[in-house]
Amino acid sequence: MAGWWRVLPRAAGRYPWPTNVLLYTALFSAGDALQQRLRGCRADWRQTRHVATVAVVFHGNFNYVWLRLLERALPGRAPRVILAKVLCDQALGGPVAVSAFYLGMSILQGKDDIFLDLRQKFWNTYKSGLMYWPFVQSPSVPAHQLQPRSCSLENSLHRTLRLSVGHLPLLFTTGW
Repeated sequence: MAGWWRVLPRAAGRYPWPTNVLLYTALFSAGDALQQRLRGCRADWRQTRHVATVAVVFHGNFNYVWLRLLERALPGRAPRVILAKVLCDQALGGPVAVSAFYLGMSILQGKDDIFLDLRQKFWNTYKSGLMYWPFVQSPSVPAHQLQPRSCSLENSLHRTLRLSVGHLPLLFTTGW
């Protein structure tokens, strides 16, 4: 088991995109399963597969490309730059991600009106995200991180994990 944990960072460094997609998929699936458990529901694995499908097809890829684009457009770790990244993500990335989730789930569930859940749940989900995401995305930055530097694999994985876990409260605040 200890050898597996040593191989993971090397594989993630060599294949960052698939690693991020798989991480998002695992976290979305775990979030859905946990939500069902906390609600006292019987496990609905079909529902969890739908969540995993949306994550692997859209969210993992979108977030990987989107966060890289943000980093290229707004390089650096100065508080002002971090604030700009968070604001861009909230104004542009958030609505796209929330919309894709509800549309994807409606399509996979075979609903007649694929826009119904989006119309009914978008604003509550988006507002919940606005109350949560800025605090997850812009933690207090230690002084040594204020210097511009390259983003190491560990920081990339940590950011991906932190941002992925940030989706879990959105899953808990909305109903299917």
